[in-house]
Amino acid sequence: MKKKILISLSALLLISTITTGCGKTAEVKNGAKVAVSTNEEKITATEYYDEIKKDSISKLINMIDKGILEKKYKSDDKENEAVKKQIDQIKQNYGSNESTYKSVLQSYFGVSSEDELEDMLRLEYKRNEAVKDYIKKNIKDDEIKKYYEENIYGEVKASQILISSSAKSNATDDEKAKAEEKAKKKAEEIIKKLNKGEDFAKLAKKYSDDDATKSNGGDLGYFDLSDMEETFGNAVKKLKVNEYTKDPVKTTYGYHIVLKTGEKDKPKLNKVKSKIKDKLTDEKINSSNTIYYETLMNIREDEKIKWNDDSLKKAYEDYMNNLIKQANSSTTSTNN
Repeated sequence: MKKKILISLSALLLISTITTGCGKTAEVKNGAKVAVSTNEEKITATEYYDEIKKDSISKLINMIDKGILEKKYKSDDKENEAVKKQIDQIKQNYGSNESTYKSVLQSYFGVSSEDELEDMLRLEYKRNEAVKDYIKKNIKDDEIKKYYEENIYGEVKASQILISSSAKSNATDDEKAKAEEKAKKKAEEIIKKLNKGEDFAKLAKKYSDDDATKSNGGDLGYFDLSDMEETFGNAVKKLKVNEYTKDPVKTTYGYHIVLKTGEKDKPKLNKVKSKIKDKLTDEKINSSNTIYYETLMNIREDEKIKWNDDSLKKAYEDYMNNLIKQANSSTTSTNN
């Protein structure tokens, strides 16, 4: 949950009376002062100050973003489902007691009703969509080419023998460690049998713990390496066709012995370009705690926001800089 940074209201409200000396002040437009405008939206000082009396600069930012995003991201079934799921989860956690539920809405989410909560979640959903689209749009061709050359492979066909740990979910750490070691040793014994020339399919039928594939000799068919756990995929990449792994491959399922039985040609770049852009977008978002706020600032700049009052502009910049600073601090804390 992103924290709100409250800006002093007294400093912001002074701009309604200051008319000289401190830079620009809001100009009168059709009988009302325009506080801020974009290509799509104009928010008058009257509208803003009615809201800021009971909130902070974040209220103005919400109004700006709603004006920008609601025209580009219409509510649809996907958004409705995502918002409903979030509200249902919150109600499941806190909704059994009405007074507690209302208190949580106010203290944790900064809203006084479920309708306000829904509005907030819808805006956040649209922001997330806008951030992803903006980052994806600005991915460079050389980034796409590099990812294609280093990470895209043709589909492969393989068979496996899976040896799973026998530890129960409520086992102690020591019991789990012993069960893991036992599974690994069993997998190593099977590899020794393969080294002596025993048939992979027969060993899979006899020893594999994967009920879905053991009856057909462990055959997984053709699959995309990116659909597999990283350790599994990396191990298969290194194999030649008809070669098996000489050491057990560890995943969350257990220890695998993998035999590569086929490989298709690498797909053309234009066939996977969109998928690569999606992957790079996710990587960029997950690699930075600040990119969300920085991208939102870029989106607003692209909308040609015109600040008609220097005090509001400074309050906005201070607010966003504080959010970025907090995000950086959380990164540092996590790394330590």
